[in-house]
Amino acid sequence: MTTLPPSNPPKKNSSPLSGLFWVIIVGVLVATIFTMWSPDNLFRTSLMGNQPYDPRSGFPTNWPTPTTSPRPRIGIVAGHWGYDSGAVCQDTGLTEVEVNLRIASIVQQNLTAAGYDVDLLQEFDDRRYKYEALALVSIHNDSCDYVNDQATGFKVAASYASGSEGPSSPNTRLLQCLVDRYSKDNPALAYHPGSVTRDMTDYHAFDEISPRTPAAIIETGFLALDRAYLTQHADQVAKGISDGILCFIQNEPITIQTPAATP
Repeated sequence: MTTLPPSNPPKKNSSPLSGLFWVIIVGVLVATIFTMWSPDNLFRTSLMGNQPYDPRSGFPTNWPTPTTSPRPRIGIVAGHWGYDSGAVCQDTGLTEVEVNLRIASIVQQNLTAAGYDVDLLQEFDDRRYKYEALALVSIHNDSCDYVNDQATGFKVAASYASGSEGPSSPNTRLLQCLVDRYSKDNPALAYHPGSVTRDMTDYHAFDEISPRTPAAIIETGFLALDRAYLTQHADQVAKGISDGILCFIQNEPITIQTPAATP
């Protein structure tokens, strides 16, 4: 006859030390896990390393390279460059294109230093067709031939090829900024709007660039009476143009709204 086990077997006595043992084991495991996943360990294996970033030492080589975004663009035309000499001073052989290119190159340097991408364009540069930029300014100078004692100073004409001729149009604003800043930076050269020619108002590039690009042409002086200033102070002449362009782009205030014509 088979002996069956009792329906309610007697309970085994559990030792207090056994329970304590398991508590200790669980505690050790939990502590180990938290130590492994602590911020200290996480950053030690991350790209940043475990040391604070020191700007004097540059970016760590293992940091990802930031994606660069295109900078705003400006176009500067060196008048007659790549096409002809422009005006020629018979007494010294100085050519207008030499003066234009020198000034335009300094303007390019100034605006590049201010944080813009600047295209230095030839007179009939292939890039001019449908050219789009924050602004385009063409730099020229007037004749080497003596006309009269009033043939001195600078003049500016704006593009109205797009039909935008109102006082608040971008082209008008660009003209005003150029006149304002050039006058202030070059007080020796008076504003001479009375001698603006049809060649300036109908400048070929106005019809060739994008109608969305505000544009102007400036003749920085007369190579007869203003020659010494234009050649000896090219940096200051270029500053007047650069400041005028920045005035327009950055929407700075101006004080010269409608300058009077020089007699």
